[in-house]
Amino acid sequence: MDYRQAGVDIEEGYRAVEKYRELAESTRSGAVLNGLGSFAGMFSLGQFAGAGSAANMEEPVLVSGTDGVGTKLELAFALGKYDTVGIDLVAMCVNDVICHGARPLFFLDYIACGKLDAAVASELVKGVAVGCRETGSALLGGETAEMPGFYEPGKYDMAGFSVGIADRKKIIDGAKIRKGDALVGVASSGAHSNGFSLIRKVIPGLDEDFGGMPIGRALLEPTRLYARPVMGLLERVEIHGMAHITGGGFYENIPRLFPALPAPAFGAAIKNSSWRIPPVFARIASGIAGTGLAGAAAQEKGAALLESDAALRKIMFSTFNMGIGFVIALPPGDSKTAIEYLDGLGFPAWEIGAAEDFSPGAGALRFV
Repeated sequence: MDYRQAGVDIEEGYRAVEKYRELAESTRSGAVLNGLGSFAGMFSLGQFAGAGSAANMEEPVLVSGTDGVGTKLELAFALGKYDTVGIDLVAMCVNDVICHGARPLFFLDYIACGKLDAAVASELVKGVAVGCRETGSALLGGETAEMPGFYEPGKYDMAGFSVGIADRKKIIDGAKIRKGDALVGVASSGAHSNGFSLIRKVIPGLDEDFGGMPIGRALLEPTRLYARPVMGLLERVEIHGMAHITGGGFYENIPRLFPALPAPAFGAAIKNSSWRIPPVFARIASGIAGTGLAGAAAQEKGAALLESDAALRKIMFSTFNMGIGFVIALPPGDSKTAIEYLDGLGFPAWEIGAAEDFSPGAGALRFV
């Protein structure tokens, strides 16, 4: 018996790497010192150019983050559409790194499967390359693991790792937040890549009509990439804190804006109805409530329940981004400038609340 008979096709792996190579090259600059195929990727901080280069910093600090796509991948398998979940992968990592004011430098990915199909794997990496180009990240390398008997045939898993750079004196960690700072929320593109274990339970039919398209396609919409607008905004206003709204929704992630001192100093007061919750969340809410409805009727019922059912609303805001994928804390006088700038780039934004003194009774987040 040889390796292929054991279930690992080395030749298919070689074909996959050749497909990756061109995709990776499309993301690279002169700061990348070697190509795919080496044992490790090399990135020169000295040759990295631009306003965020190490040469322009007093004390360069590398900022890193890692994440995966989660069970949203199940939708990609079911629909046979693999070219967008790689964007999710980059977004889940890079959107975390930029919360500290770090400019993305490079990205690495890991793909695991039971039986490798080079065509499918290259579609997954195609999305990664799109995400890297849009965030200014070089796709420095990665790993493809074929593990027969561990993963079911046709199933893939993905994880990624992002590295950015920031000047230590400019790192954003919430230390500058003050009472009254405005909280600006930036629109999400849907559920992003969180809560899909619940979504798949409450919306079992991916062909259900959702405004003229199958709801599965709507749910597969990739996570929004906030790197470029945030990097641009950092040059225009003073940002005191940022939060990527991922798993745990508002209740878990917005309090992470604030510095973790010996005791919490600030909380967030979120203004109800300061933005429009997208219809997909009303549909999810209807499913969680067990209405048995589908399509437009489910959306209508879900929207009503989000207004009237406090317990359901708490579940939703504790699980999903609810239409706000990123939150920025800044002086109240800069809120209008930030919103106009973000809107102009195609990233709708609203002033959704403010920082307030922490109240043990109210907790770190309350709706007003």
